[in-house]
Amino acid sequence: MEQANDKRYQPKSYVEITTPEWVKNATLYELNIRQFSEEGTFAAVERELPRLKKLGIDIIWLMPIHPIGKVHRKGNLGSYYSVRNYLEVNPEFGTEEDFKKLVKAIHDEGMFVILDWVANHTSWDNNLVEEHPEWYRKSRKDTFQSTRWRDYDDIIELDYSHPELRQYMTNALKYWVKDFDIDGYRCDIASFVPIDFWENARAELDILKPVFMLAEAEDKDLHRRAFDSTYNWTLWNILHQIATNHYSVKTLSEAYLAEHVSIFPKKGIRMNFIDNHDKNSWEGTPYINFGEALKAVTVFTFLMDGIPLVYNGQEAGIDHSLAFFEKDPIPWQKHDNEKLYSTLFSLKHQNQALWNGQYGGEIVRIMNDKMDNVISFVREKNGDKVLVFINLSKDTVVAQFDTSFDKGNYVNLFSNSELQVDETLVIEMAPWDYVVLHHTNSR
Repeated sequence: MEQANDKRYQPKSYVEITTPEWVKNATLYELNIRQFSEEGTFAAVERELPRLKKLGIDIIWLMPIHPIGKVHRKGNLGSYYSVRNYLEVNPEFGTEEDFKKLVKAIHDEGMFVILDWVANHTSWDNNLVEEHPEWYRKSRKDTFQSTRWRDYDDIIELDYSHPELRQYMTNALKYWVKDFDIDGYRCDIASFVPIDFWENARAELDILKPVFMLAEAEDKDLHRRAFDSTYNWTLWNILHQIATNHYSVKTLSEAYLAEHVSIFPKKGIRMNFIDNHDKNSWEGTPYINFGEALKAVTVFTFLMDGIPLVYNGQEAGIDHSLAFFEKDPIPWQKHDNEKLYSTLFSLKHQNQALWNGQYGGEIVRIMNDKMDNVISFVREKNGDKVLVFINLSKDTVVAQFDTSFDKGNYVNLFSNSELQVDETLVIEMAPWDYVVLHHTNSR
């Protein structure tokens, strides 16, 4: 018999990159500079950093900060994702010095910042069009072409078969890390760009500093050598269908979670969300998409494994879709969401069970007798433990949970009362109700 230590039979990690230590219990905040304030500037963002820190935000994702194309521009102000120059800042937001000041202020608050990067395409009037027209894809008519099969006529696609383009784009990515000290990137439609480009870019960036990379894609292979985190579009779609009474909770547990825990790499981090700029602009607000289920699905997405995202304005209960190509400032106001988010994020920061990727605990099913209505799970890490019970239905239920593996003393997150959990736990749950119990080891 072969020796047990034969390398051919040893388990190997699917993910070969190392996620920065500061991402271990981080939360993420997408910031639309144009709509974040009346001024729509870097300086206006800087003033709000203490509030975001208090909310529990760790990483700020800035939507693209580059100059926007004027040729074939959509609306009056255009799309952030029609980039005119990769090495400049949009003068509408401020100067390079203003941006450097904002990055420093973010770091001074103990937070990190990633930039939105658009590698697949540029505006029609990007400086590269005249300097390197050969770097662009051509149509059958031998003209520049927009993203195929999509109505994005304000942009034209790049062609990554050119080594010189790959070198230019990699150097541009490195420029903002070296000269402005940013901490990583959110990469637009990342799977439209060859994966080997991203893998090499990640390797070169990591030489400069440990970076956090988020891909707007769901491809598992992106985690191997390129990205720490990918979008969880599938989870959003299933929760939306549950909220609109098209799916039962069994779809969540049997069609999604079963695959998630079995197939998704343990070191990979899914980004969980109930809103982002795409959903908000084109598919409606969280209130439209989730209705009475909104708080319940929020609790689920923030507590299951993955990094939670807040899109600016969610904390203020924004109830309209922000205009994408025009000025449309967020109507800021005090809202219950602020307390809900800060409560959940405080627990996430303190309790290792809720940390991200390999740093946190796997989501494990707690059996109950109302599986069509109620999702229940436990996450545990180094003695820290969180039990989650959510009624994802419009019905009032009395549910019985098998907590024989989870006996002990817990604190109810929202009432702050103590509870002794025995082998069986019975909870009467109103429609879209939730209960979160936690135990944190004293360290």
